[in-house]
Amino acid sequence: MVKIIVGTNRKNAVSKTIAELYQSILLDKGVESEILELQDLPIDFIGSALYENNGKNPEYNAFVDRLRKAEKYVFIVPEYNGSFPGILKTFIDGMSYPNPLKNKKSALVGLSSGIGGGGIALSHLSDIFNYLGMHVLALKPKLAQIERNMSDSSLTNKLYLELLHQQAEMLIEF
Repeated sequence: MVKIIVGTNRKNAVSKTIAELYQSILLDKGVESEILELQDLPIDFIGSALYENNGKNPEYNAFVDRLRKAEKYVFIVPEYNGSFPGILKTFIDGMSYPNPLKNKKSALVGLSSGIGGGGIALSHLSDIFNYLGMHVLALKPKLAQIERNMSDSSLTNKLYLELLHQQAEMLIEF
């Protein structure tokens, strides 16, 4: 099973829409997946699950356990202030050592309202995952000007759709 992580805790985020699209792409290819939303993290996990409190927040631990039960991941990563959302970094920082992402495989999808498609965010996140020992798929679609390329919660850019299908196939073979 592939875990798809919505890389923000913002409500009604476009990232969730892209995660659902990715899930349907995987299903069409015969692969089961589960979407994990960072907005479902306990609101107090920054103070109750990190550092000296590592392992002490049962809700946070349950969320990480759901993540841990996969070998492959897709991270849908919106660009925030030239990088990825702080909630995603904080979530990663709260994981125990050794990190449960070590030796796992991941695909990254960036998106932005601007013209970069989250490229810098994907670079930053790739560096972190490499440091943690996670294998990151080379193809990283960058969905720029995302709002202009959507209509009624559907992705309308044919190239973007093609890249997501291509990446999903690569992830399955990865």
